[in-house]
Amino acid sequence: LVDQIEEKLGFKISQKWFDELALHTQIVVKKSEINYSHGRLIYSFVRSHIKNNNLKNICILETGTARGFSSICMSKAIFDSKIHGKIITIDRIPHNLKIYWNCIDDLERKKTRKELLEPWENLLENIIFITGDTILEIEKLGLERVNFAFLDAQHTYDYVISEYKLTNQLQKSGDLIFFDDYTPLLFPGVVKAVNDIVDSKIYSISERISNSNERGYILAQKN
Repeated sequence: LVDQIEEKLGFKISQKWFDELALHTQIVVKKSEINYSHGRLIYSFVRSHIKNNNLKNICILETGTARGFSSICMSKAIFDSKIHGKIITIDRIPHNLKIYWNCIDDLERKKTRKELLEPWENLLENIIFITGDTILEIEKLGLERVNFAFLDAQHTYDYVISEYKLTNQLQKSGDLIFFDDYTPLLFPGVVKAVNDIVDSKIYSISERISNSNERGYILAQKN
């Protein structure tokens, strides 16, 4: 399914580059199946959005930075599109805190997120890392426009709705929100929130992707 979307949009991330990034930021010890296809999807969606709207500059908002995998994928989309852009990404984990990240780099030592992402230093220039609660921090940013948002912080109904309301205020017709983990059995709060958002008619579903029983996604466009 991801292959089909990449083919339809006409943009595909370099597989060798993608696998190297995933090795350090997405291959982790976990009970569920390892799945990081969302990186391929957001790369293709961002590139397609840039091209279709002839954007010369793009502002992206991400909630839930984690190790920085998604931010780097979106930054590469900006870089490969040869335009200016910024990604504001928010997480409770500070960018310069040395911790173990449950990834292969833990075999070396505790690292900061900045150290973890050093191999992709050229792409960090597009990214602004914010520490704090996403709902509180979005209100402080003073952004005028968010062309593309990737919402992936706390997976409760109330939290997703709150993030959405703040993002909606910063978007215009045609702007996009990518919702991660639209998976009924695992994250019913996310599913209910997204369904209520779509039912409000302010956004429409542009893409509904179910990559497995443990991972689904919704791309919504503002009407």
